[in-house]
This record gives sequence, structure tokens and C-alpha cells, in this order.
Amino acid sequence: MELFDVYPLYDITPVKGEGCFVYDEKGTKYLDLYGGHAVMSIGHSHPHYLEKLEAQLKQLGFYSNSIKNPLQEELARKLEKAAKITDYSLFLCNSGAEANENALKLASFHTGKGNIIYFENAFHGRTSSAVAVTDNEGIKAPLNKTHSVCKLAFEDISGLEEQLKKGETAAVIIEFIQGVGGLDEASTGFYQKTAALCEQYNSVLIADEVQAGYGRTGDFFAYQKHNIQPGIISIAKGMGNGFPIGGILIDSSIPAKHGMLGTTFGGNHLACAAGIAVLDVIEEEQLMDNAKKIYEFVQQEVAKIPQIKRLKGRGLMLGLEFDFEIAALRKSLLFNHHIFTGAASNKKLLRILPPLNVEQQHFEMLFEALKIELKNY
Repeated sequence: MELFDVYPLYDITPVKGEGCFVYDEKGTKYLDLYGGHAVMSIGHSHPHYLEKLEAQLKQLGFYSNSIKNPLQEELARKLEKAAKITDYSLFLCNSGAEANENALKLASFHTGKGNIIYFENAFHGRTSSAVAVTDNEGIKAPLNKTHSVCKLAFEDISGLEEQLKKGETAAVIIEFIQGVGGLDEASTGFYQKTAALCEQYNSVLIADEVQAGYGRTGDFFAYQKHNIQPGIISIAKGMGNGFPIGGILIDSSIPAKHGMLGTTFGGNHLACAAGIAVLDVIEEEQLMDNAKKIYEFVQQEVAKIPQIKRLKGRGLMLGLEFDFEIAALRKSLLFNHHIFTGAASNKKLLRILPPLNVEQQHFEMLFEALKIELKNY
């Protein structure tokens, strides 16, 4: 049986990972500055992570959500402490798309409304409601286009209020730093006004922190820079360092009801062990501080490379913007210098999403490779 051919693939087969590096079957060493779409938050094969998963697997790998699982409660406590948030509860699932799907569904349950507002260049996932509020018509099937949604531009406060006044909007969903869309972000004033309008018109503000969250920006969540409190926060990617886990954090003003949300695999014992291990390492190794420190170094080095027209993002959620499309440059970095980087819907943006324990020396390798390759531009 052949695999369903939906992924364009590089001819590279990683078989081992350690820290910020992966190795292919020939033993070639690659610097991983993309982390599998920002998933590898604490690096490949972290000893504490491996120890936690191995110990849990020897005890109990899985049982359903029909029984008590104290690991879920431990994960919730550690998450609350790490994020420095209160008055939220946690629902666990398996992925970012599933987190956003549940967030949208819960907002609709809570408000009794069906319309969703999203923003240009947004990416919220590939499940039915999540892809309906993703700004890419090429990945929407006719089924996905039956949802009631409205797309707006960042900073369009008048358009936002006009839509909310209709009384039909269940939620406004925002990536506070956009991922696939190209690391765009709006102003603090826009985010704060959006939060106020959501409260005024009884709509839920959903912060999609699937990619920007978990310490990646130097804050635990990207929205925290703007001094607001979302009704629902969606999380995944770096939450499990490669083990599938996601969730939503739900404000105490939104009540739970048995049966309104559910999942077979979400919050299973192994997933929780992975999530707990990640939070342990983020705290013990002070990885949010590391994200801030490395960002300062990156700012200094980017200023020395005139071909880089703009540095986008914060912390270790970064984009290097050029005045040319970067597909060829990205391939050169990969095959000539063995460095993984990422792309975006903005064809001129090179995305950098390394593990949070990346070191300055790893970025020095990137900048040396860039200087070599950019001689041709």
C-alpha cells in the first residue's frame, strides 16, 4: 500500500535526535532551527523527558476519560503556575486543530451564537471549524465553507464592532503572533479594544497560542504582553515536545456540562507525563529567559546582514524577511549547510522556530551560513 501523497518531501530521513540536532540514516548531522513546526520545545531526546515517559509507560500508558487520572490534575496545576494565570480550567485533547475546534464549539455553546470572526493570514488548523477560520481557500473543502464566518484585517476596529453589533458572533479568534501567515501581529491597542468589544457584545475572545505559546516568545503566552484576559486559550505543539497533546484553557465564567466536550485519547497518561516533563524543564532550565536572551543576540546579528530587510516576531518565534522569495535559500541552508528552517505563506519570510534551549552558538552557525549563501543575492 502506498502513502496518500499530500506532503511534498525533502529526501532526508532523520533517525535520531539529540538536543538541537537530528541525524539521518547516513549519520549526517542537521541543526534543527525549525523544531518540526515549533513542536520541539525542550529539544530532541531530553533526558528528563525520556525518563518521565519511560517510567509512565512501565506503569500505565493509557486509559479512557471515564476514570480519574491524577496526572491531568498535576499537569493543570503546573500549567497554572508556569503561565501565572488564575481562574481557568483545563480540557485536554490531542492537537492544535482539535484544541481550536473545541474552543470554537465551546464558545458557540456558551453564547448560543454561530458566527466566528477571524483575521487575514490566520491559520487555526485543518479540522472543519478550524479550517473555516483559516485564511487559505486552497485547503477548504465545500463542507468547510458552510460555516458562518467573517474575515477582517488587523486594526479594523470599526469593521469588528460593526460585525459584533449584529449579535451573531460567538467568538473572535486571534493568533497574537501569526505563525504560518508570516509572523504579523497587531498593536496592543487593537488587541485591548478587541477584548473590550468581545465583552461588550457577549462574544468569546479565543487566543490561539498553539504555536506562539509555551514560552516561545519569552512570555508564557504571546497575548500576555498586551494585558488582556481571553475567554479561551488554545494550546498544543510545544506542550508535549513531540508527543501529541493539546488543550484549551477556559475562563471560569464559562460553565462546564457533562458531555459538551469529549475525546478518546486526550489527556491520556503518557500525554500527561510528556506535558509535565516539558513544564519541569521550562522551569528548571529557565527557558523563557533563554528565549529573551537569544532574541537580543539575534537582533544584533540581523542588523549586520543588509539583505535581511526585517526581523519579525519575538523570543524564539522569528521570521527573517527578505526582498526576494526564500525557497531556494531555504534549500541551500538545508542541503549545503544542514540547517532546518521554515517557510510561511509570505514567500519572502524565513521562519525560525528552534527548541527553547537553543544556544547562541547555534544561531552563529545560521548567520555564518546565511552570509555565505547571500553572496549570491
